[in-house]
Amino acid sequence: MKPISIAIDGPSGAGKSSIAKHLAKEMGFIYVDTGALYRAVGYEVLRQGGEPSDSDFVEKLLPGLKVELKHINGNQRVFVNDEDVSDLIRTPEVSMAASAVSAIPAVRRFLFDLQRETARKNNCIMDGRDIGTVVLPDADVKIFLTATVEDRANRRFLELQQKGIETTYEEVLEDMKKRDFDDSNRKTAPLRKADDAVEVDTTGNTFEQSVEILSRLINDKLKERSGS
Repeated sequence: MKPISIAIDGPSGAGKSSIAKHLAKEMGFIYVDTGALYRAVGYEVLRQGGEPSDSDFVEKLLPGLKVELKHINGNQRVFVNDEDVSDLIRTPEVSMAASAVSAIPAVRRFLFDLQRETARKNNCIMDGRDIGTVVLPDADVKIFLTATVEDRANRRFLELQQKGIETTYEEVLEDMKKRDFDDSNRKTAPLRKADDAVEVDTTGNTFEQSVEILSRLINDKLKERSGS
């Protein structure tokens, strides 16, 4: 039986990762955070002293780069050249670097096979910017998760505060606006809602409310597809 794939796309800070992770655990699916893969590449570029928008530098780095997603004790961990960088890739600087490298076609090709192969072998929930449009165009369920930029920036600001990362709400808001623009206007696989995706606006929702909405939506869609 073909594995079930669920694609959740949307802008930065919409809650994709936290909601997808929760739902995957609830359903017994593999969770694939594709944004973490781009963050891993961006992190390594910065670590090597490069400029994430410098396609020549980034492309030369790729042959010697090994990026892996490992599921350890039920949690997804991100490895770069066998080093666990999961806790190092969540800073605002790495977030902007991820957006820059994701605009480079060679990087998207580099990570494409890893993403598709995971979905081919496992029931999975995958989130990102172009999952329903490019990576898994035949996904069983497609959701486009969004919220106002102010709401998303506030969530991200609180998340960074909890992690002890010093920044201001204004800085997070400006970074998020820039990332929204960059992600939506890049030439390769821009952020956009797939024609057959269901849009869900989480503005003002609690985490539990958003989880409930998506859980009900996914179950209804899967029942429709199975004909029950």
